[in-house]
Amino acid sequence: MLISSAFAQTAPAAAAAGNDMQSTLMGMLPLVLMFVVLYFVMIRPQMKKQKEHRTMIEALTKGDEIVTSGGLIGKVTKIGDGYLSLELAAGVEVQMQRSAVVQVLPKGTIK
Repeated sequence: MLISSAFAQTAPAAAAAGNDMQSTLMGMLPLVLMFVVLYFVMIRPQMKKQKEHRTMIEALTKGDEIVTSGGLIGKVTKIGDGYLSLELAAGVEVQMQRSAVVQVLPKGTIK
């Protein structure tokens, strides 16, 4: 008689523990889904954009016409490891960081 009543009391506890685990997993599901959506909507496109920018900067050559992050438009005259020289007008040349280049313009844009 004692064994059967003890067994009867432990069985629902085990089932309740399983329900607790399942409810915990279901409670975490929205958090996991939000992270997955965040990755595909924000993180992945940003990484792709950074890779394209890095590729553009590495491909710069002397004579390219570029736009800087400050809005300056000019022609590349010298290229170093981290810096480049930009000719803004005849006789006006500035030195700037390569990472400040935002866009490479088609040849002949600057007249």
